[in-house]
Amino acid sequence: MITDQPGFDLPDPHDKHGTNPLDNPLPDQPIDKWLRPFVRYLQFQTTSGFMLVLCAAIALIAANSAWSESYLAFWETEVTLGFGDLIFRHSLHHVINDGVMVIFFFVIGLEVKRELVHGALSNLKQASLPIAAAMGGMLVPAGLYLSLQYGEPGMRGWGIPMATDIAFVVGCLAILGPRVPHRLRILLLSLAIVDDIGAIVVIALGYTESLDAQYLLMAAIAIALVHMMSRLGVRRFPPYIAVGAIAWIALHESGVHATLIGVILGLMTPDKSVLVPERFRDYLHVREEDFGDRRWAERSHRAEIVQEVQRLTRETVSPLEYLEMTLHPWAAYVIMPLFALANAGVPIEPQNIGDPVAIAVMLGLVVGKPVGIALFSWIAIRIGLAELPQGVSWPVLLSGSCLAGIGFTMALFIDGLAFGAYGLTTAKTGVIVGSAVSAVVGMGLLLWTLPKQKPASSAPPPPNL
Repeated sequence: MITDQPGFDLPDPHDKHGTNPLDNPLPDQPIDKWLRPFVRYLQFQTTSGFMLVLCAAIALIAANSAWSESYLAFWETEVTLGFGDLIFRHSLHHVINDGVMVIFFFVIGLEVKRELVHGALSNLKQASLPIAAAMGGMLVPAGLYLSLQYGEPGMRGWGIPMATDIAFVVGCLAILGPRVPHRLRILLLSLAIVDDIGAIVVIALGYTESLDAQYLLMAAIAIALVHMMSRLGVRRFPPYIAVGAIAWIALHESGVHATLIGVILGLMTPDKSVLVPERFRDYLHVREEDFGDRRWAERSHRAEIVQEVQRLTRETVSPLEYLEMTLHPWAAYVIMPLFALANAGVPIEPQNIGDPVAIAVMLGLVVGKPVGIALFSWIAIRIGLAELPQGVSWPVLLSGSCLAGIGFTMALFIDGLAFGAYGLTTAKTGVIVGSAVSAVVGMGLLLWTLPKQKPASSAPPPPNL
């Protein structure tokens, strides 16, 4: 163990942070003292939901202030990229919704595959309840919306109240703390994953009007090339990024919404590692002597050894696990807040809340979601396809179902697809008001229906032996 290197102070294993010196053998840098509280804050489950709320609030305040025109005009700023005769010229709003959001959808694809392969959706008996609940949570809101808007210009917005915003749901559950049963958390998160799958199908089938066969063929060839590279064992990310970019361009020009390429590539990401821990441990044992003080100082091509160790270390986990861990913070703390800033800026006017489209969206989220989830769950349990999770009563299930009416991110996204690039102001108003009401009602009912948390015991701790 090297302890005499300049600037290396081995921390006390019993320090106030309770860290093991081997957990982080790097010496503390001045900037670490500033970044450490920020990093710890980002690790809380409520943080991403809080940032989403904050950015939505900023957008709403700006859109209803004296700077409204400037704020809304900013998102229409033209972005131009060109190479020869190929020119990409779109608004900043379009770049965010059709370009940057691809990463968000890619993370969704990764999460869906993880749940299908290793998670709550990998077992049919275990998955039957969230699948049934999600189906009810999509069909009933859509049906309720259509019953109010059938034959009207707003009928195209039927997909808006179908989606659940998983970030807000996680944030609400985290705020409620340990009183929320673990099985209810799993049910709601699994339901939200199935909801995402349904939203993806809705986007692909319900909001694709015309197709360009040539570009669609180009996208299919690019996707096939990604599959072939995976089968050949290509493990570097740059080739996949390059081919994925081509697939995005082709899908963007084909008429199918370009963000779907993110979901497709996420579902295609391998979920198995190629290097077992035992082999990696043996490799490190062989390399152990290379890191001796004198030998390492005299060693040539040290950067190549470091690069090799980095590559092999990454291969001990699957690409799916590595990419989800790497991209999730970007999706949660950058992309979704940016999307909220660009899309939640809605001038709130009293007449908008009473508009038929806004009412249909609000009823779909606040009423349709919990009724659909509870009804389809009851049917699935009644006919023997599923069982009510242990520790989750019907009042608690219905209360938790109200949280699924928070449809912020995906609902605003579908609004843009249904009513044009910038969506319909009245529909956005319905999404924002309906999501807020669902959050308040859901958390209020859970506080009422969940068992009271037992007070901590006041008995003194047992003596240390």
